Amino acid sequence: MAQVKLTPEQEAEAQRLAAIVGKKAQEEALQMMRIMVSKPDRELLGATEFEIRERAHELAAHAIETAVNERKKGGTKAPA
Repeated sequence: MAQVKLTPEQEAEAQRLAAIVGKKAQEEALQMMRIMVSKPDRELLGATEFEIRERAHELAAHAIETAVNERKKGGTKAPA
């Protein structure tokens, strides 16, 4: 994956948003691992796998929602 080049201001904003999303990501990672450790080996794939993937997609949606909402509040400026 290519590295994104940011201005110092953009990097600071990325760090700020990552901190917001990071708290949710940590909570979600713990929930995912609780699901995984509660299952026997034979149940790790299939339905469990799809449940974990769905939770990951919800986390990605939260990241997008956070970025959009922060721009609406004026915390982030859209690139010119």
